Amino acid sequence: MSDDYLAERHHHLRAQVRQFAESRVAPRVPDIERTSVVETELASAVAQRGWIGVTIDKAYGGMEAGHLAKTIIIEELSRVSGAMGAIAQASQLGVAKIIHFGNDPQKQRWLPQIAAGSCLPTIAVTEPEAGSHVLGMQMTARLEDDHYVLNGRKQYVGNSHIGDLHGVVARTGQGSQGLTAFLVEADRPGLTLAPHTPHLGLHGFSFGELHFTNCRIPIASRLGREGQGLDVAYSSSVLYGRPNLTAVALGIHQAILEETIRFTSERIRYGSPLHNLPNIKIKIGQLQSRVMTARLAAYHAAHLLDTGTACDAELMNAKVTNVELALDSARAAMEIHAAAGLHGDAPLSRYLRDAHHIFAPAGTSDVQWLRLADFALGQHKDQWSQRLSTAPTPPALIIDGERA
Repeated sequence: MSDDYLAERHHHLRAQVRQFAESRVAPRVPDIERTSVVETELASAVAQRGWIGVTIDKAYGGMEAGHLAKTIIIEELSRVSGAMGAIAQASQLGVAKIIHFGNDPQKQRWLPQIAAGSCLPTIAVTEPEAGSHVLGMQMTARLEDDHYVLNGRKQYVGNSHIGDLHGVVARTGQGSQGLTAFLVEADRPGLTLAPHTPHLGLHGFSFGELHFTNCRIPIASRLGREGQGLDVAYSSSVLYGRPNLTAVALGIHQAILEETIRFTSERIRYGSPLHNLPNIKIKIGQLQSRVMTARLAAYHAAHLLDTGTACDAELMNAKVTNVELALDSARAAMEIHAAAGLHGDAPLSRYLRDAHHIFAPAGTSDVQWLRLADFALGQHKDQWSQRLSTAPTPPALIIDGERA
């Protein structure tokens, strides 16, 4: 059923990404897991294939392939390595703000570099004292002559340690109209990185802290109008953050299913494969059902986004469905594996740890359910998916330099 959303170009793209993930990424996973060092080489290889620019217009050198193609790229990378999927999704999230709020000079300067793989963008919104409460942020941007001076901290910045261009939202005034977005190069004086620290899962992925101390940036680096920062933050989260994280969860979920099938096929109990036991077979059927449901939700939402249909609710539902079902399947798979799943180097242990990292970004499950309740009660406001739609017709897809 999920294939009904896919054209031949999508299948071609999936095969291309899967081959890269299995041949280039999979052999590196054990070392990445062991060291937890931020991965740079593979991140660069992904970017140089043009996959970070999957939604960028061809006029800027991008693939102009749309959100469903983006979902497939992230899904296939995450199936082999949640960290690599997270790296791809974080920089694709960083693309959104420039596409929707960048002026012509900013687009001309940055989008071709991103599409070519020479620039990895990020988005930096969350702060230690505010968390996901965007209006509670305290970082300031003070206008002095022809520059803004930035002071404050951002945390949980995806690709913090490999990003080249940070999309930063800071306070220029009071209230909801007092937030403004900026493009800040990673090598700007006054911008420093806190040391990378290992975390529960997604080893190889960095989501650290940026510290701004009298960091001066020109007015030309302002993204959108002064006071438009809340729009930049919210729209990026809705249109890219939620579907991107949906795709990471989906890839991890598929890996959980495949690993469980492998394990129960190879493990012999009572003279036959473990999966022949009725209780085990039922759990595998539940895993299969969850993956099918999750993929339908993910592809349906991405398809609607590509066609310019109002689909904020579908994007929220896809995120919460994929995260919750992946976590449910991870627990069920751990029950099937029993003690065999408890080893630190067991694939299932990695999938379980990685899946927990997808819960909070772009809104926890409670946040998604609250917003979905607004739709059910008729209390929702304008939909970002309609306000910022840029794809009224199915997009073309360029693979290996040829039109598919």
